[in-house]
Amino acid sequence: MSQIYDRVALIGLGLIASSMFWAIKRAGLAGEVTGFARSSETRDTARRIGLCDRVCDTAQDAVEGADLVVLCVPVGAMGSVAQDIASVLKPGATVTDVGSVKRHVIQAVGPHIPESVHFVPAHPLAGTEHSGPESGFAELFDNRWCLIVPPEGSDQEAVARLRSLWEGLGSFVDEMDADHHDLVLAVTSHAPHLIAYTMVGVADDLRRVTDSEVIKYSAAGFRDFTRIAASDPTMWRDVFLTNKDATLEILGRFTEELFALQRAIRTGDGEQLFDYFTRTREIRRGIIDAGQDTDAPDFGRGTKV
Repeated sequence: MSQIYDRVALIGLGLIASSMFWAIKRAGLAGEVTGFARSSETRDTARRIGLCDRVCDTAQDAVEGADLVVLCVPVGAMGSVAQDIASVLKPGATVTDVGSVKRHVIQAVGPHIPESVHFVPAHPLAGTEHSGPESGFAELFDNRWCLIVPPEGSDQEAVARLRSLWEGLGSFVDEMDADHHDLVLAVTSHAPHLIAYTMVGVADDLRRVTDSEVIKYSAAGFRDFTRIAASDPTMWRDVFLTNKDATLEILGRFTEELFALQRAIRTGDGEQLFDYFTRTREIRRGIIDAGQDTDAPDFGRGTKV
């Protein structure tokens, strides 16, 4: 692909930002990529591994002159970062993000964006349980979805350029309304993460099952919960605090389903259990058929361990 932006600034240098950098370089999508992280240790690591063409010591230095600014910090920090960089944003530039929640980000970031700057939120549906600047790799977004969530009245050319970038990074791209995005993600990501955290917490509480047994026999299903529950705690704290309504709605529905299954087990209703498991198995097959996972039981660990 050809170059889409002259200069891209990545604010926050964790898994997503580092993967974006390597994927941008792989496809030649930007002339220069600058980066900033709040931690000096992270900045030192980024310089050591060659992450970004130029690592800056302030967010303002990183975004100055940038045609695209990508906020790669936890959603709870995006408002303050936007306020910090607003005065030095280049007229005509686009500000985007990679947050897992969209309505809150629009409300937190939007008021700080100057009228001469485009704000086009986005969310790549890709990740691993690893975090930090050394965890990134260029293939992270290949054949994964990125959802672009343009606020009403967004500049269509700015949206189209951002779409081209994400397609160049290897993603399928779709556009979605912010509230619908947050509900979809509550179903597909947020509630499952909370359930995984809870299941791992339950195992920790069950003193009748020793720690060594939990680790030794985890291939029985517990292992996959632990992969999800190993995700970045700051990010997930912010997700649940900022997507509260949608997550609580889905958890309420989950609780109803769980009570129904409890009743079926208690009353020996094998037919209901069989029908339920058959229906859920079809959803799994649909995910595989859509190319969003394989039927190999490695739970997505094939690209990077």
